[in-house]
Amino acid sequence: MIDPKKIWSSNNLPSLPMVAIELLELSKDTDSEVSDYIRLVKSDPAITAKILKATNSSYAGFKNPITSIDRAVPLLGATVVTSLALSFSLSDAAHVAGPMATCFKNYWRSSVVKAAACEVIALEYNPGSESDFFLAGLLSSLGRLAMLKTIPQDYLKVIETFEESEDKLLHEVETELLGVNHIEAGLNLMISWKIPSTIQLCVRHQADPPEVINAIEPSQDLDMVRAVAVANAVGSYFCTHQKGIALQRLQLLTASFYKWSDKDLEDRLLKMKERIDLAAEVFSVDTSEIESLNDIMAEAGEQLAMLAMRAHVASTQAVVRQQIIEEEVKQLEQKNQELTEQAIRDVLTGTYNRKFFDESLRKEIARAARSATTIGVIFLDIDNFKKLNDTYGHQFGDDVLKQVSARMEDTLRTTDLLGRYGGEEFVALVSQPTKKGLTKVADRLRAAIESLKILFNNKQVPVTISVGACIAMPRRNGLEVGERLVTESDAAMYDSKRNGRNQVHVRSIIDPIQEQLTQLSNQKRFSRWLVRHGHARIEEVSQVLLDCHFPHEKIGVLAQNSGYLTAEQVEQILDLQRQSDERFGVTAIAQGFLTEEQVAYLLAMQQEDAGQVAQALAAKGCINDEILYNLMNIYKHEVDPSRPAKNAVASDSAT
Repeated sequence: MIDPKKIWSSNNLPSLPMVAIELLELSKDTDSEVSDYIRLVKSDPAITAKILKATNSSYAGFKNPITSIDRAVPLLGATVVTSLALSFSLSDAAHVAGPMATCFKNYWRSSVVKAAACEVIALEYNPGSESDFFLAGLLSSLGRLAMLKTIPQDYLKVIETFEESEDKLLHEVETELLGVNHIEAGLNLMISWKIPSTIQLCVRHQADPPEVINAIEPSQDLDMVRAVAVANAVGSYFCTHQKGIALQRLQLLTASFYKWSDKDLEDRLLKMKERIDLAAEVFSVDTSEIESLNDIMAEAGEQLAMLAMRAHVASTQAVVRQQIIEEEVKQLEQKNQELTEQAIRDVLTGTYNRKFFDESLRKEIARAARSATTIGVIFLDIDNFKKLNDTYGHQFGDDVLKQVSARMEDTLRTTDLLGRYGGEEFVALVSQPTKKGLTKVADRLRAAIESLKILFNNKQVPVTISVGACIAMPRRNGLEVGERLVTESDAAMYDSKRNGRNQVHVRSIIDPIQEQLTQLSNQKRFSRWLVRHGHARIEEVSQVLLDCHFPHEKIGVLAQNSGYLTAEQVEQILDLQRQSDERFGVTAIAQGFLTEEQVAYLLAMQQEDAGQVAQALAAKGCINDEILYNLMNIYKHEVDPSRPAKNAVASDSAT
């Protein structure tokens, strides 16, 4: 970070020559005469020569040669002369030698591009104001010149960082590294130069979104502000590496301001490129580094596709309509998808690979630790696989692996994850199971493979698997449980091997107290209560639960809302919990704040909202509304502990 005063107070801050300042003041006086402009221009021979050169260039468009400034000024007009004088003054400030020469050259090229872009827009929408718009575009990046002049080494780091960034805009990088950006610097310099307020307004809003710009008052300044915002994006499109981002902004701005289609924008960009080439000759700008419009558009499309894929977004805002660009985007998306699949899938079986499984296990453990839910791992090994390979050959062994993995994927729930752990070993990640449910899933997998008909030379070859599983409920910071889950499920699988294969063994590493609470809370869940009492079928409830999304409320909040604890008691439990790293409910029970029944009921409420389940069942026509209302009352009376724990008082401030 730097002190902005270092810029404003620097002796290297760019300054305008006296003739430019006086011309600017003269332009504000409505009583000024053409002779006054001629006199001022003649007082500076260098500016006189440059204005005459510009008058006789293709840029001005006069057919006959103009040999004197006395004739040039009336032909050009006072506004154009003032604009040219200011432009040549900035051009002189930007042409320097030394290690920073490239930075100054890039700044000046970008400034002239923006000026020409503004001029093209003015020619179409504000004829007669082309020179004013040209100057506004030229001055829009004035702050970059100020920073290059006053803090060259600091700003060089900004430029290097910006050129390495794919999605951060220049003013964002400036703010991040320096604490100030070129927009702010330009406004401060304009104030000291007494630049017209309309141009200052253009500079202030050049990077704003269209809805902010469209709301600007007074409306008479709006046309120029819009043009400068578009020109700023044109400058980035032609002169920076962020062509994709610039194209997106151009499409957004021009559609909002001028209702341009992509084809309309392309036509205007061609006109702007032509005008840029003419202006380059007048202002000594090297435009050889600006690529052809087709090349720029192709590069922009490629960048947009890569940015979209990296962010894993379903759709891209890059609405580049040209057929060649669309084809490039399609190819890049397809290649990225193929690379992603290759990175996470096992080549032979198509199931997830071990690396992806390990990453998924870590994420699922973190989620389970936050939400106090269970996680299960199932380890599966094809029995006598080496013998199968030796007897029938490796090609048959590969076919067995493919068929077994396909059958297991068909057998698992869509929420579960199957991966190849190595060789003939597979592993499944099961979300939020009970021990009984995990056992059922494991045995369902075993039975599915046992019934699988695998043929060799039209004869069935029996194939079975040995299965081991383990269930855990991670503690608040218990991310290390993943390694133990895999180890225990692997050991359980070897129990199945030792006991004769084609078996299932399940282990639990859930703390006994927590396991007891989990079992008790499952019994108190409204969905389980409905099924247990025969009021709903398990298939209906299961579908409803898949469609419901329950907010995860903290146990402390639920305890306050239920009147079991006061806010002060919740804080006491939280303090104790931070010391022990135990679950909130376990800590509350140990300290006598809550009973097991109360914690179990709170856990049931945390896992599912009874009211939401009832509404979903009614919406599907599973149970009549009136019956559901009565069932809700019976359920609450039956499972809700009737009396709060000792000293627990309902808090008026509970949230």
